[in-house]
Amino acid sequence: MFDGEWQENKMHGSGKFTWIDGREYEGEYFNDKKDGFGIFTWPDGRKYEGYWKEGKQHGKGKYTTSSGELKYGEWRAGKRTRWVSKEKYEALGQNEE
Repeated sequence: MFDGEWQENKMHGSGKFTWIDGREYEGEYFNDKKDGFGIFTWPDGRKYEGYWKEGKQHGKGKYTTSSGELKYGEWRAGKRTRWVSKEKYEALGQNEE
């Protein structure tokens, strides 16, 4: 279920999408895809808080494990490329290439 902004029958702008299994994404959409900053949560407590591009995690983000451990990293096209220290994370731009 989507609650948010629409443009030409597509999710576009800010919104929140909730899946029936309890997963949730709240953040920015562009042309029906997650794009910009957003937070994705899973029912088991995992959470990704960071940047998205064309529906996939892209750029810097924070990942919380189901046990509550917080990790900092970089993603490209939906795949984590590396974990970084908190200091490195804070020094990164939004979407360094």
